[in-house]
Parts: sequence; structure tokens; C-alpha cells
Amino acid sequence: MELTSKQRAQLRGMANTIDTILQVGKEGITDNLIHQADEALEARELIKGRVLENSMLTAQEVCDQLAKPTRSEPVQVIGSKFVLYRETHARPKDKRIALVKERKRKA
Repeated sequence: MELTSKQRAQLRGMANTIDTILQVGKEGITDNLIHQADEALEARELIKGRVLENSMLTAQEVCDQLAKPTRSEPVQVIGSKFVLYRETHARPKDKRIALVKERKRKA
């Protein structure tokens, strides 16, 4: 699922109020980190992570490398923080994040 710019903007606004729940340190991206991110995405849909100073990876690299195994979409990378989104199927539809729809333009 590719996010539109409006959906990405909506998710960036929502990410401002959430806490950082993932931290990437000197070990980089481990199987345990991927598992934590996967579970957090299933429970919350939108997660924020932080790359610590002792990590050899940048926030952009971590965001891109975590998106593939977790089947999520990168939303934003600012400084040492990153945001990922994946729609969950564990919650009822009315409890999920409702993304804005792209309107079709008239020709």
C-alpha cells in the first residue's frame, strides 16, 4: 500500500502526540527489534522510533530497513526519529486509523 501525500501528512500530525517506543542502538536492526516493531504495528498501527547516538545506522536507513520485514510504510524521518505505519487487521474497522481518501479530479 502506497501512502498519498495527504495520508502521509495526516499520519505525521498524529505521530506528533505519540511516544517513542522503539530504540535502535549499536546492535542495529536485530530479529528481536523486527519482532517488537511488528507486534507494535499490529497493536497500534502507527509507531515512532529513535536511533541512538551509538548506532552505526542513520534514522533513514533504519526506517527503510525496518519497513520491508514489517510490511509497513515509512511516514517520516526527522533527525534521529522515524515513524512507520501499517494497517492492522486485529482491530475492528471503527477502531482503526481512518486515512483520508484521495478525491478524483474532474477532467
